Amino acid sequence: VGSYRDISNESLSLFRLLEPQIEILVLGTGDRVERLHPTVLKQIRECGIAVEVQDTPNACATFNFLTSERRLAAAGLIPP
Repeated sequence: VGSYRDISNESLSLFRLLEPQIEILVLGTGDRVERLHPTVLKQIRECGIAVEVQDTPNACATFNFLTSERRLAAAGLIPP
């Protein structure tokens, strides 16, 4: 994934396979928050995984906070 435009159901498929299943997926879209295709978000949410889309610096902070609370979280981060 080189940019937020490359985020697809296929690129997120790894997150659906993790055991134990994650509760929340934090996606960092680079320097700024970008809108992802609604179908991509819907399909990951249908698997029982919440999705948070943020700019990458804030996504890192959110991921760190969630893991400090022992939440089952994963992050997909595009460098700013």
